[in-house]
Amino acid sequence: MSASQSSDTVNDVEGTEEAESTLIALIKAAFPHEGVPDSAYGRAAATVRKQAAESIWMRVKLAQGLDSLQGLAEGRFAQLTPQEALPLLLRIQHTTFFGFVRQTVVVTLYEDEEVWDALGYEGPSFEKGGYVDRGFDDLDWLPEPRIEEYDGEPLQEVVSDLPTVASTASTRGAAVPAGQSSARAGRTGSGRKGTA
Repeated sequence: MSASQSSDTVNDVEGTEEAESTLIALIKAAFPHEGVPDSAYGRAAATVRKQAAESIWMRVKLAQGLDSLQGLAEGRFAQLTPQEALPLLLRIQHTTFFGFVRQTVVVTLYEDEEVWDALGYEGPSFEKGGYVDRGFDDLDWLPEPRIEEYDGEPLQEVVSDLPTVASTASTRGAAVPAGQSSARAGRTGSGRKGTA
């Protein structure tokens, strides 16, 4: 048991370096990005641990989930590549543990300015004068749009002769219950006179 563990730990994994490396590896496998530094993944893991600590139930789910993930990976989840880890993540994707990690990280990771730099996001624009003044279309990672001029016959005005005031009666017919044609809407029963 490590020095950081206390006597009230959930299991032998909680609070260990193994748990930390497994959690970071899980986040990297679930949110793989080239160029995102390990420090950003570490901060996301710290946020997951902090939020889990606020609820005993989530703390237990996190500890048990990391232990189970290590069991699925035969004790070496942190050594797996994202491609090797993916089948294991698919097996646990519907668990409370994985849902908690995913919903925490999807916000935390993409609010990290180091991640913004790695992904090419310039950050919020309000305090920098807005996108109009900074170049709203300076997305150099997108291809140039293809713009073609229409050189065919002039288009007709399609809506030029609409009435200025339209009533409900002038724009649609009477309502007919679902499954009935307008011809049957007025009839009842089987459609033959004298039968119910």
